[in-house]
Amino acid sequence: MNAAPPKDGRDTLAGRLTRTLILWVGGVWMLCVLAVVWYVDREINNNFDNELVEVSHRMFDMAVQEMGKLQHSGATPDAPVIAPKQLFSEDAVMYQVVDIHEHVLLRSAEAPTDAFDVPLAPGFANNQTWRIYTVRHPTLGLYFQVADPLDERRSALNRTLFGLIIPLGAVLPLLALVLRNVARNELRVLQQLAGEIEKRSGSDLRPIALPGLPRELRSVGDHVNSLLERLSHSLDVERALAANAAHELRTPLAAARLRLQTALEHDLRRNDVQAALDALRMLSHRTEKLLQLSRAESGASLARARVDLVQLAGAVAQEFWNDPQISERLALKVPDAVAPVASGDVDALAIALRNLVENALRYGGSGRVVIEVMAPCTLAVRDFGAGVSPEQLATLQQRHVRHSSDRTGYGLGLSIVSTIVEKHNARLELASPPPGAASGFEARIVLRPA
Repeated sequence: MNAAPPKDGRDTLAGRLTRTLILWVGGVWMLCVLAVVWYVDREINNNFDNELVEVSHRMFDMAVQEMGKLQHSGATPDAPVIAPKQLFSEDAVMYQVVDIHEHVLLRSAEAPTDAFDVPLAPGFANNQTWRIYTVRHPTLGLYFQVADPLDERRSALNRTLFGLIIPLGAVLPLLALVLRNVARNELRVLQQLAGEIEKRSGSDLRPIALPGLPRELRSVGDHVNSLLERLSHSLDVERALAANAAHELRTPLAAARLRLQTALEHDLRRNDVQAALDALRMLSHRTEKLLQLSRAESGASLARARVDLVQLAGAVAQEFWNDPQISERLALKVPDAVAPVASGDVDALAIALRNLVENALRYGGSGRVVIEVMAPCTLAVRDFGAGVSPEQLATLQQRHVRHSSDRTGYGLGLSIVSTIVEKHNARLELASPPPGAASGFEARIVLRPA
């Protein structure tokens, strides 16, 4: 069942990514703004403080001299001396010269009449209104205090930040718009990939084209293509099983039905019943072969393990030796040295070897049949019957090819063997007659060593 499409863009991946990017970028932007505020405030205060230090050291001696002149000119002894107004009132420097008892001896015209409410010690100090730098005269026991209004510093800071933050804030909507467009553009390939997957169906399992996909989505596309390939293979196996069943079972089913009908019409004569049983036996045999072929073609359950070929050949031979009619005809030949060990599925290889032995026993006449295990990793089954012609040898592995009335079923058994061999990346070699023999047929499965 298909999921219901979202009613708006809020539930889309692009919408979620846009919101996430805006939140994170906005958070980082806010941290950067706070860092700028801290840095600008620090730099402005440092500049003002440096000015206070420089001004105090330059003006201290001048202020002392000015105080001496003004006192000699008849100033009131107990009243502080007021320096003349400075030329630029907006840039006037406010200062006081005080003694060790915090009596104001000299002050600028713009400075308050009372001493600054800060400790009388060299260095910086703040009160509610002023930032004050105090320096002591090395010999006269006087202190020179230069004051700077804190409002002026705050005003300078506000002007600077206003000029920075207003443009930065103005670009936030533009930044959000850019992030949204970037998210939509970058996720468009994901929508294209989803569209291609949606187009696939049971009748269309073509691989998905992956041009221009980023690495992460290319990996997803590769996995989807691999899944489509396995699904297509499974459907092919299913179709092949249906076609093979229709082809292979039609004749034995018709024969069984005909024999049973004949038996009923002739009061169940023994020969007719036996013929019906033979037809049913053939039907069972071909059904088993079809299932073996379907399993071999699917390849889904094939394992990769170390297979002792001597043990495998001995187990298959033992199955046939249990039949007294076959035990005298079948021989097993194994190497004297170390047993060859192959990599493969022991059950599938046993099915392949069993099919070769059945074919040899069936089509090799009444002569001997030999199973031979050869180094480095080969299984061979040979008979010494009439063999096949070169033309028949070239088409033996083709399914449903009837070479003669006495060789029906050869193609299906060899198709099973051929498919199993192919799934093991091995090689099937056929020869008629076998090397060194005057007649007969030999099939070899050349496996890869473990």
